[in-house]
Amino acid sequence: MVTGDDVRKIASELPRAYEALVRDRVKFRVGRIVFLSLSPDETVLGFGYPKEEREALVAGEPDKFMMPIASDMRYQWVRVRLSAIDYEELRELIVDSWRMCVPKKVWAEYLEKNPR
Repeated sequence: MVTGDDVRKIASELPRAYEALVRDRVKFRVGRIVFLSLSPDETVLGFGYPKEEREALVAGEPDKFMMPIASDMRYQWVRVRLSAIDYEELRELIVDSWRMCVPKKVWAEYLEKNPR
């Protein structure tokens, strides 16, 4: 099982990413774009994910993934239960979400230093 501290560790290592507290929720941003959001009890992580692929993701592993809350359905967003994933899967979800927010040049520089 992973924790909110694991989320913080991974996100803090990503260029241009920073942590913010918004209405009692920990969120991670690149500029003004939110790419991660922890639930207040830090058991669920919302993350950026392509809208057109999220239904398949949730249907494929409904014990892990959940659709966004109603007010977030318009965004490229999905949620995951932290108790259902391991550290490597968490890292992959966070990096992929962050990648959606940064310029291609920043992603390319990161990939040079951190090959997958």
